[in-house]
Amino acid sequence: MRPMNFQKVFVPLAGLLLLGLSYRSFGWSGVAVACTGIVMFLLLHFTRTMQVLKRAADRPIGYVASAVMLNAKLKPNVTLLHVVAMTRSLGELKTPKDQQPETYRWTDGGQSYVEAVFLNGKLQSWAMTRPPAEADAAPAALQDGGAPPSA
Repeated sequence: MRPMNFQKVFVPLAGLLLLGLSYRSFGWSGVAVACTGIVMFLLLHFTRTMQVLKRAADRPIGYVASAVMLNAKLKPNVTLLHVVAMTRSLGELKTPKDQQPETYRWTDGGQSYVEAVFLNGKLQSWAMTRPPAEADAAPAALQDGGAPPSA
């Protein structure tokens, strides 16, 4: 059994409470002002979501400029929308669709990647992985005389 998400209940109840208090204090004109404020709040969130998704639509899925910087900026309990806004890219889904928790991956140009685990849309954990260093390149450069190549 999943724990209840109080935010899904609290926000509508706060809106109803605001409407009730505005009616009690100012009558129907107060309700009109409160409804205008609630609609403005909803429009602001909708606009932000659309802006984030529009920016992410122009980038490849699962790409980030720097996995190291993403790893440094992540914090627990941020939303998936916030992470998409930071990366400007939708993450590559690694778990089956609609299965909780969800795992997303963002990879940079050097093949380093960050895998983030989201539970109900909130970041739970993340891990950064770098590709293994080329072990063959260093010994091969030292074989011809013992000195590293000069640049």
